[in-house]
Amino acid sequence: DGAIHRKKGEFGVTENGVEGGLIYALSAPLRDGIARGGEVALSLDLAPGREEARLAEALARPRGKESMANAMRKRTGIGGVKAGLLRELAPDALRDPAVLARAIKNLPLRLLAPRPLEEAISSAGGVMFEALDQHLMARAVPGLFCAGEMLDWEAPTGGYLLTACFATGRSAGLGARAWLAMRQ
Repeated sequence: DGAIHRKKGEFGVTENGVEGGLIYALSAPLRDGIARGGEVALSLDLAPGREEARLAEALARPRGKESMANAMRKRTGIGGVKAGLLRELAPDALRDPAVLARAIKNLPLRLLAPRPLEEAISSAGGVMFEALDQHLMARAVPGLFCAGEMLDWEAPTGGYLLTACFATGRSAGLGARAWLAMRQ
């Protein structure tokens, strides 16, 4: 939808695609964008904290007998997977230091589809809050209480998610205890 999200964090490249904290944090807009338009565009900054002009200056220095890969690694810290991404996604940029610096700071990456649900370590969706009472009991199934990732909400992984799971678990547990007490 044209929204811009700027985030720093872990971004991993695997044989099947991309993953990591950044992808998890943006999973909802990425998923929705792919569903809407068939793909989404990401822009990667492979050298956060480094200015484009400084990168271009470093890359423009004569390299002598040094290979482009070694020069780039020594002068910009770009090697390994990052260098592979540049070669794959912006091969023409390797010819011009200014264009290469721009690609390092703004590398376009298209995402075409999420991985299959069978491979998911986390998923969105769950029981909608409207289907629950104030104690997180299912209105349609009295005695069934829902908490944590059973609920239809998306949250960042890690501490926030754990805290929310504990909090909703406590609330559902207290609700279950009160419900059982009323039935006796």
